[in-house]
Amino acid sequence: MSGTKIWLRAETKPAEARSALTPTTCKALLDAGYDVTVEKSTQRIFEDEEFAKIGARIVEEGSWVKDAPKDAYILGLKELPEDDFPLEHVHISFAHCYKQQAGWEKVLSRWPRGGGTLLDLEFLTDEAGRRVAAFGWSAGYAGSALAIKTWAWQLAHPEGELLPGEKPYANKQLLIESVKESLEAGKKIAGRSPKILVIGALGRCGSGAVDLAKDVGIPESDIIRWDIEETKKGGPFKEIVEDADIFVNCIYLSAKIPPFINGETLSSPTRQLSVVCDVSADTTNPHNPVPVYDVITTFDKPTAPVKLPAGSKNLPLSVISIDHLPSLLPRESSEMFSQALLPSLLQLKDRSNARVWTQAEELFKQKVATLP
Repeated sequence: MSGTKIWLRAETKPAEARSALTPTTCKALLDAGYDVTVEKSTQRIFEDEEFAKIGARIVEEGSWVKDAPKDAYILGLKELPEDDFPLEHVHISFAHCYKQQAGWEKVLSRWPRGGGTLLDLEFLTDEAGRRVAAFGWSAGYAGSALAIKTWAWQLAHPEGELLPGEKPYANKQLLIESVKESLEAGKKIAGRSPKILVIGALGRCGSGAVDLAKDVGIPESDIIRWDIEETKKGGPFKEIVEDADIFVNCIYLSAKIPPFINGETLSSPTRQLSVVCDVSADTTNPHNPVPVYDVITTFDKPTAPVKLPAGSKNLPLSVISIDHLPSLLPRESSEMFSQALLPSLLQLKDRSNARVWTQAEELFKQKVATLP
């Protein structure tokens, strides 16, 4: 086949069922004359056959390393497996190395060492500076769901047993039904719904968190929406700890800000907060505004206990910090993301004249220049 080459690699992160391309968007690329190769995957929500039926070339998982043509764009979502060999291709994915996260130098240096390029999905923006494609709404929706389930679980298991593992849901309605079941059980014990405070409520991620709360029946009066106006004075905020059962952090961290909560606020004798869902999952970021934990949680073990200051109120506090929350709804979140990304992918034919890609390449060069 001729045409611009896109090679969809299989995701290797455990429990990552999402895909940067879906059969729908893959067909749109094929119809536009693109040469699309799809690696087999045992964990992708879309079956290999779904891609084969629309005409994509199917190859073995991980074969991009040896078999992908040098002019193919390697498309994926989550970061590559930890390795050290130089990267020769142009990669389009979330690499999580532009904000100096832990180990960023090792990750980023692989491209200049191999002559390759990273076009990071997190930083593809339109003329207004808004990301062209993001999983924010789905992340907020899933994070809010797990937070509510955790609140109810804590009430039913006061001995401290942690929330059991979760697996992806086939569709949104099944997730809603599962959360509703947990919520009703929790309300029978508490005699009320939880109060849920969302920071970043006006953004895509925060909107998702609020929408889930409404979809499962939490009253409007129990959904506290905060955004720039409420946080502009700077934290920490005792209101988060004292007025809410659940705190969902949905901000996009781009610069150092005062923490929203810290050890001092958690020492409040009137603490009501028992669940923190850090959808942003900036666990290793030195400027994390929720500096009360240092672990990344997983769908197998969604929550981790927060170590509380000595003398704190005898009330559990669990944190959720899963960096691929949209995988809880992999089919729907993939469709939303891939459809939003498609117009930009269709510009790869003439990448040098496409602002979204030239800007991404310039940012890559700027970040490479900061390597030690």
